[in-house]
Amino acid sequence: MATNLAISDALINEAVKIGDHPTKKAAVTAALEEYIQRHKQMRIMDLFGTVSYDSKYNYKKQREKK
Repeated sequence: MATNLAISDALINEAVKIGDHPTKKAAVTAALEEYIQRHKQMRIMDLFGTVSYDSKYNYKKQREKK
């Protein structure tokens, strides 16, 4: 899908240089992937302390060789 964006030339050129990307498109794609990954990780952190678990569950029992 073709998209036209007004991005600062200085900003995109610095991203291409710092990320050692071959093209502006590669730099923008990498930046978007990082942005998405970081936000997904932040959502996971919001779940800490909200998941119930059975305190009687013995996870070490599954490690026993049969």
